Amino acid sequence: MSKKEGSLEAPTRHPIAWQTPEFYDREALNKELERVYDICHGCRRCVSLCNAFPVLFDLVDESETMEVDGVDKADYHKVVDQCYLCDMCYMSKCPYVPPHEWQVDFPHLMLRAKAVHFQEQGARFRDKLITSTDTMGKMASTPVISAVVNASNKNGLFRKALESSLGIHHEAPLPGYDSNPLRKRARILARPEQDTQVNAIGETTGKVALYATCYGNYNSPYLAEDFFKVFQHNDIHLEVVPKEQCCGMPKLELGDFESVAKLKQANIPVLAKLVDEGFDIIAPVPSCVLMYKQELPLMFPDDPDVLKVQRAMYDPFEYLFLRHKGSGLKLDFKQGLGDISYHVACHLRVQNIGLKTRDVLALIPDTNVNAIERCSGHDGTYAVKVETRDASVKIARPVVRKLEQLNSPHVASDCPMAATHITHLSKSGQQPVHPMTLLRHAYGL
Repeated sequence: MSKKEGSLEAPTRHPIAWQTPEFYDREALNKELERVYDICHGCRRCVSLCNAFPVLFDLVDESETMEVDGVDKADYHKVVDQCYLCDMCYMSKCPYVPPHEWQVDFPHLMLRAKAVHFQEQGARFRDKLITSTDTMGKMASTPVISAVVNASNKNGLFRKALESSLGIHHEAPLPGYDSNPLRKRARILARPEQDTQVNAIGETTGKVALYATCYGNYNSPYLAEDFFKVFQHNDIHLEVVPKEQCCGMPKLELGDFESVAKLKQANIPVLAKLVDEGFDIIAPVPSCVLMYKQELPLMFPDDPDVLKVQRAMYDPFEYLFLRHKGSGLKLDFKQGLGDISYHVACHLRVQNIGLKTRDVLALIPDTNVNAIERCSGHDGTYAVKVETRDASVKIARPVVRKLEQLNSPHVASDCPMAATHITHLSKSGQQPVHPMTLLRHAYGL
């Protein structure tokens, strides 16, 4: 097979050599950026995925040579700033990913560039702040303060001031904080009588630990009740992970590997102990699942506990569908849901598990799931920053148009932030709902 034809072999990921001095060599990085940018310029297959590629191609087309060699290396980072590591170019578009001899891994090259930039220049106070999700959550979810924060985030004057001082776009919806976080609710959600009834089916143990994530703990703790109701209804033992910190994805996107490593040191021993006790693990946000399935194993490929957690980590609907394949999912639904516009988050798509949320919801009678497999452009922080807000809106427009065209009574996404972003941009005024909430509703629980 010629180089131009690409590879038909399954993509493979190489470990991230972030602990080596060579990883941070600026000259070597620029050489690799030039090589990969040149390949991307000659291909242009990913131009519609995000803003990184249009920025790259504009730099090339507007240069004196109209080739990558005409682009000032000082401008290379303009491309990096537009990449939010959705991974879709690697997983769905690029024909030159490993094991192809060209060895193109665009997202992880961007990640390396972010890490070098972080080591050389650090990050803005705003970016450090909004990626410190545990700190923000603990502070903003305390009684009284949560009410003030939530009210302020909806106040136009405050949002204008926040934009001018921190660079948080005044139109971007910000998550609310709950003064009764999940860890305060966990005891009343557990059902001790289930301890004696653990039913393993296929590769699933039937004994599950919910890694709530920062969002599930501080921003939408009510969502855990939906998880408990659905899992307990299906005779799956569920309990909350006894303690946890952020998965590290926000810090990874900054290129702050040392912070990711500290979070890993806090989380992995707790999760690995649960696996040893027979637990499978789920998380309600796809990015957190991906962090444990992909990024941490690539950062720490020789850590047996990281690999142990990787093997035990599941997307919630992946887990339910595996139970269904073994005839372990109850189909005693009380009501259909009609039409659902279901946005498929990028960090769910790149897990290569198929559309398991759609497949589970499709088991409900009188229910039609319309899957929208386009990026929302949110990425946790990309959609709220002044300098990237317009690009995020542009990326989201095809999804928003499809939502308005379908006009379904339900709009859902496994990523609550993506769902909020696209419904906020829609003229329909619809409020998004998590698929687990819909499933609970169908069960009549």
